[in-house]
This record gives sequence, structure tokens and C-alpha cells, in this order.
Amino acid sequence: MAKQNVAEQFVDILARAGVKHLYGVVGDSLNPVVDAVRRNPAIDWIHVRHEETAAFAAGAEAQITGRLAACAGSCGPGNLHLINGLYDAHRSMAPVLALASHIPSAEIGLGYFQETHPDQLFRECSHYSELVSSPKQMPRLLHTAIQNAVGRGGVSVVSLPGDIADQPAPEKAVETALVTARPTVRPGDAEIDALVAMIDASDKVTLFCGSGTAGAHAEVMEFAGKIKSPVGHALRGKEHIQYDNPYDVGMSGLLGYGAAYEATHECDLLILLGTDFPYNAFLPDDVRIAQVDVRPEHLGRRSKLDLAVWGDVRETLRCLIPRVRAKENRRFLDRMLKKHAAALEGVVKAYTRKVDKHVPIHPEYVAAVLDELADDDAVFTVDTGMCNVWAARYLTPNGRRRVIGSFSHGSMANALPMAIGAQFTDRRRQVVSMSGDGGFAMLMGDFLTLVQYDLPVKVVLFNNSSLGMVELEMLVAGLPSYGTANKNPDFAAVARACGAHAVRVEKPKQLAGALRDAFRHKGPALVDVVTDPNALSIPPKISADMVTGFALSASKIVLDGGAGRMVQMARSNLRNVPRL
Repeated sequence: MAKQNVAEQFVDILARAGVKHLYGVVGDSLNPVVDAVRRNPAIDWIHVRHEETAAFAAGAEAQITGRLAACAGSCGPGNLHLINGLYDAHRSMAPVLALASHIPSAEIGLGYFQETHPDQLFRECSHYSELVSSPKQMPRLLHTAIQNAVGRGGVSVVSLPGDIADQPAPEKAVETALVTARPTVRPGDAEIDALVAMIDASDKVTLFCGSGTAGAHAEVMEFAGKIKSPVGHALRGKEHIQYDNPYDVGMSGLLGYGAAYEATHECDLLILLGTDFPYNAFLPDDVRIAQVDVRPEHLGRRSKLDLAVWGDVRETLRCLIPRVRAKENRRFLDRMLKKHAAALEGVVKAYTRKVDKHVPIHPEYVAAVLDELADDDAVFTVDTGMCNVWAARYLTPNGRRRVIGSFSHGSMANALPMAIGAQFTDRRRQVVSMSGDGGFAMLMGDFLTLVQYDLPVKVVLFNNSSLGMVELEMLVAGLPSYGTANKNPDFAAVARACGAHAVRVEKPKQLAGALRDAFRHKGPALVDVVTDPNALSIPPKISADMVTGFALSASKIVLDGGAGRMVQMARSNLRNVPRL
């Protein structure tokens, strides 16, 4: 039996950690590892066209499965391309192991061809980034990298010179037990006691929820019902908290809608649950605030806290629910529910008149029809920019659907690469990439990856021939739009030339049929929808606040668009409000 080399040992350890796919682009320094993957039935090499796609795909797979995912790049420029997707995965707390292949070890530091220092380059977007300098070091170093990625939630990077990867592995290497799942964290008794006292002493409590409420929907609803609390959410909390929620008051932030802002500002106590909501301008500074988060570094970095609670949201609520006194007075909750419904009713009217006849097509209409026709367990990957607006306003969560995007890092071109990673987790599950024309064009080469692997991803292209969000930002700042126009091809024709099913839609009456046909198609498909570039246009008079950028008042004026079926959700919640 041939002696195992370092690359084979590396791949074996990844397989033991649960890695199923290694996304990347082959290259000479990476060849020993790629060949080891070829001979290991537990892991598949996924050949993408750009390493940035590899990192985004791995991050998406990790977010969908909750397990460690992996990507790789060859030395120098190859692994350097990973950095944007790794930043996104790290800020999304997605457990990803990145292999940065390196130049020959004897040449490091001598200005060799393609030399970079990946162990240094990736430190800002990882919990752990180290260089393997000998075969004996590799197993322990890789184990440590895996523990950091899984245990802390985020990225670890291992830099491995190609010559070391090809050397014999050390004999009798210790097979250390690997951590492949994170524990739950219960807060201390003192913090629970203090939070119970704050809640019992407050007449009006609001909950504001982020992605840390994943898996805690039932506990949040029981808790909100007991203390008669409105429940708002950030964008990353939408998929986990908005469905089956009789206390829903919408979303806060730049894309916000409904009464979430009022509910967070008019309460006596605001409880932030599992959210690292970055826009502190939308958080109050004159109410008491408690924050619950499993990441202690998140506590208090966005707002002044009266109480910081380190723990999982679900475990914390399980401690709180039996301890807090039930509140009988629901006047504050009912008032917020009424405000929420009224706010949604008002903004939706502006976008529903003859929308099914409007040419160019309203993007709101596209999002609404997509939401209606997509599967109940679909995965939506969402491009940064205006697609974020349509996803936030129109996609209806139900506890089974997933919505992922570059919601913390804010990168362009993330939707298609993320769809690749999401689809590889389950070929039978519907995966829809909500792509903007700017983002799609940026990494359009990886549409070929869909064709090469016959991945049944459905790309719904919101094609307004502009960088719509950037244009909006310019106009809000009082600047004329400049450099934002895209001269696009017929993307459907391009997709057909690649070998995929594709159709271009220019009239609203064509839309539903085109989407149904795409969803029925067994392979990759693209629906190129020509949308109105003037959707969410600037008001005729620019206010002083708008000139300063996305200040609170400006964003509320500019971004108060429709909110789809959330109107019906708000109406149904009003049934819980007693008639006076």
C-alpha cells in the first residue's frame, strides 16, 4: 500500500469533519490536493470559473446546512480571489475552511513568481489563518483551523505550500477528535435575574430580532405573547421570525417598513435578540435596552446597553418564560399592530395600480409573482442592491423557505455563486437566484458552472440596465447619477448559447408563464425580466436631510415601497386587537 502524502491526509481530515464539497479552480500548487480529492469518494471537487464564486458557494452551503464547508485557491492570484467571498462568510458566521495553496516553501520571502503572504492577507476575514511549514505540523494545524471555524462560527484559512502537500505524511499521526457542532450557551443566573426584573418593571416592551433567533421561533412567540410585546426584525431575522407571528410590526433599517421603528422608539424597554443590527441611527437612545447574544463581542457595540446578556436566544428565553410575570395590558402592542397595518396599506397603494399592465415591468410585480409561484421550501439567494429591497418586502417566509444574501458584507454579485452552493446541498430543492443585472454580469462566467454540473438553479434576473441602488444613493445625496448605466446584452440569448433554458420577458402578461416554465425545467434556467429603472424614484424635491445621504428621514421617504403579502399578514394580525 502506497504511503499517504500530506495532501491525502489533508483531504481525509476534511472528510472526517463532514466536508462534502471543495469549491475552487485548479492550479499547479493546488494539484496534489485536487488529485487527492479525485481519489477520495467522500469529497467532490467543484470546478467553478472564479475563486470568488468558490468562497461564496462554500459560505452558502455552510449557511444552509449548518456544517463546515470548504473552498480552495492556488498560490498568489488564485487564493487572493477568495477574499471577498470569505469576508462575506466570516461576517455571516458561516463555518468555512479555506485552503490557500502557496508557492514552494523554500521560496517564501524571496519575491518568487506569484508570491503573496496568504497567512497574513486573510487574517482580517478569519478567526484563524496560519501557514503549514512542515508535514508534521499539518494535522494539528488543520484540526485547530476546523475547531475555530466550527466553534466560533466563521472562516479559518490554512496556507499550504504545494511542495509540502506532495511530501509523505508523518507516520502514526494522531487522529484528534473533531468538533463538528456548536454547544448551546445559557446565561448566568445573575443576568437572568436582572433581565426578569427589567421586564417586570416595564409596561411597554419591544423585541427586535436578528439571525440569532434561528431555531427559536416558538420561544420568541411564547415570550412575546406573555409580555404583550411587538416583535420587529432586521433583514437577517426576517426568515426566522416573521412567519406565523401575530405580534409582527415589520422591519427596521434602510429597507425597513411598517411600525418597527415606532415600536423600538416608543417602548420602555427594548430587547435586542440575536442581532448585530449595524444601523445605530435607527436604534433609540432614550429607552432602556437589553441585548442577548451568543457572541459577546456583539454586546453593546451598536447602542448603549443597560444590560448585556451572553447566551443563546433560545436558551435565554427558555429561562425567562417561566420567570417573567404575564402582562395583561396589551394597549401598546395593539397600537403598534394598528400602526403597522396602516403603514403597509398606505405604501402599497402607490405600487399596485395597473401594475400588471405597466411596461417596463414593475420589479415589485416580479417579486410578488415570484413569491407566489416559488416552492414552499425554496431557497432564495439575493443580490445586494435593489434585489434586497424586493426580497425584504415581497418574499413571504414560512419556516421552510430560506433567504440568504450578503446582508452583512454587502457585496455585489453574491446571488449566483450562493445559489451554486445552496443547490449542491440538495439537487431536488428549488433554488432561486434573485439577481440584478449588475451583479449577474460581474460573475456571469459562473453561469457556465450551472450548465457544466446541470444544476437546476433558476436565475430570475431583475434587469433595469443600471446599478439601481447606487443610482438611488447618488440621487438621495443630491448628486446626478453618473457611471451607473449598464449596456446589457440579451441575457436570455447568452444563457441559451451556454446551453441553458432561458426566456426574455418584456411584458407583465408573459411573466407568470415564463416563471412556471423555468420552474418546471429540470436543468438550469434564466428568466431575463426587463424592469422599470425608475422604480422607487426620488421625490421631485430633495430635502436637506437627503443631501446628507441615507439619514433616517431620507430613507423612509425614498424607500417606502410596497410590501407584498405582508399587508395581508398585518391585516390578519389585527384580528387579535380587541374592538373598543
